[in-house]
Amino acid sequence: MKKVFVLFLVIVLIIAVVCVGCEKEKSRDVRLVEVTHSVFYAPQYVAIEKGFFEEVDINIELTNGAGADKSMTALLSGQADIGFMGPEASVYVYNQGKEDYAVNFAQLTQKDGSFIVGREIDNEFTFEKMRNKSILGGRKGGVPEMTLEYILKNNGLIPGKDIEVRTDIQFAMMAGSFTSGEGDYTTLFEPTASMLETEGKGYIVASVGKEAGYIPYTCYCANKSYIEENPEIIQDFTNAIYKGMLWVQEHSAREVAEVIMPQFLDSDIELLTTVVQRYKDQDTWRPDPVLTEEGYNHLMEIIELAGELDERAPYDKVVSTDFAEKAVETVK
Repeated sequence: MKKVFVLFLVIVLIIAVVCVGCEKEKSRDVRLVEVTHSVFYAPQYVAIEKGFFEEVDINIELTNGAGADKSMTALLSGQADIGFMGPEASVYVYNQGKEDYAVNFAQLTQKDGSFIVGREIDNEFTFEKMRNKSILGGRKGGVPEMTLEYILKNNGLIPGKDIEVRTDIQFAMMAGSFTSGEGDYTTLFEPTASMLETEGKGYIVASVGKEAGYIPYTCYCANKSYIEENPEIIQDFTNAIYKGMLWVQEHSAREVAEVIMPQFLDSDIELLTTVVQRYKDQDTWRPDPVLTEEGYNHLMEIIELAGELDERAPYDKVVSTDFAEKAVETVK
């Protein structure tokens, strides 16, 4: 009888170990580093808050990289599994000759998400008013700064000649620097820009996104080796993001704001609703997650215009559309 009990106990322990192993395999942790935390990425937060990642057994560990350079460093150093930033970062890495470079597999935003903020309310703003002034533009070589230069040139202002574009202040410090007196203007993402308006410390005068038009602005990427070793995770991740994108398309700004509110506890529901509607009005989010070659080439033109690119990285090397295309086919 004692032997039977011992045998039974051993079987129970084996089953328990197997079940624990199955549970660990089922619940997959994905360390996601985002370039910044902004309402600009509402579909991502909807996917998190609505449980779309949980539906495919992915547990998201979200961190704020505070800039594309730092986010890419986290990805390349193994501190993150998936990066969310401008695809220009992947181009720079590829051109450095790194063997395990980053590959973009899904696109979320198709417009610049930043706004030009001035010190006074200006309902009749024109870019000519910025002549001989200074603006905090972000990190040199980053998509926000290069897109800013692009629209300034389109409006007859040459950086370094007609206007000073400052790139000496870290991305995460721009709002604080502006409110402390640095620059005549700054560019800020939401909800930071609207929060400054609420506090009376700055006022939105123009949308960079509306001025710049279509740009493959923010994409998801992972090291080539990670994608090759974890294709199912990448596919499930892409499917969840696409579900978030569809949900945002199909629901009102108020409904979106209510869902993402836990991600922005320092904001109120009215402010979030206004910000989401602002992004909806300028057609911020892609209808699908496919990063097209046409869009990629347009981004390369902007980077070249900014003098930050000597050679383009091949589209088929730094972009994979397989996962995004499959998501479009399968997600309803």
